[in-house]
Amino acid sequence: MAPEYELWGYLTEKADVYSFGVVALEIVSGKSNTNYRPQINVSVFLIMLVSCKRKETYWRDPKLGSEFNKEEAEKVIKVALLCTNASAVLRPTTSEVVSMHEGQTTVEEVFFDPANSDDDLGNDI
Repeated sequence: MAPEYELWGYLTEKADVYSFGVVALEIVSGKSNTNYRPQINVSVFLIMLVSCKRKETYWRDPKLGSEFNKEEAEKVIKVALLCTNASAVLRPTTSEVVSMHEGQTTVEEVFFDPANSDDDLGNDI
């Protein structure tokens, strides 16, 4: 659920972009954010998973085995992280997401600093 809806009860034009980002992270990682800890923000677990644990074994769905394109998977993750920005204003538009996936636009590097997170994730990751 997009943070703006959860906090204020209204949807923005970029709520679907946020949802797309969450689903993309779930697909690549093979992990569901709904099966983690309900008190944690919707995508914080997945963002931490791919941002702080750069080793492929942490973010890749083990069911993929070696049958995947690592560069494409990393691009999906980077775009998904842009899509799950807590600020709707900072999320890309749907057309920008498509453009990034098609390789027409450069995908920015996204970093997540757990020190700036309000969520207490402890050592569960």
